[in-house]
Amino acid sequence: MIVAFSVAPSGTGNADGSVHDAVAAAVRIVRESGLPNRTSSMFTEIEGEWDEVFAVVKAATEAVGAYGSRVSLVLKADIRPGYTGELDGKLERFEQALSNED
Repeated sequence: MIVAFSVAPSGTGNADGSVHDAVAAAVRIVRESGLPNRTSSMFTEIEGEWDEVFAVVKAATEAVGAYGSRVSLVLKADIRPGYTGELDGKLERFEQALSNED
């Protein structure tokens, strides 16, 4: 499965509303998990089995909780049993489809 998630604190007390330190704490946990992952400006994607992926999401969410009085978690999952390597595979097929249109 691939899970795309975004986690951020609120009630941080930061005048500028910045949450980059909290997000960095979450992404650090994802990267240290050893699971395939990718982070963009809006989401972090992680690939693995159900229990291992959600354990990492939970740990990342808990890490963000230290930065504010509330935590917001947005999550989307692509559950496709029997497939691995889809974090890159999906993008490769997409790019191939784009190049076929030329």
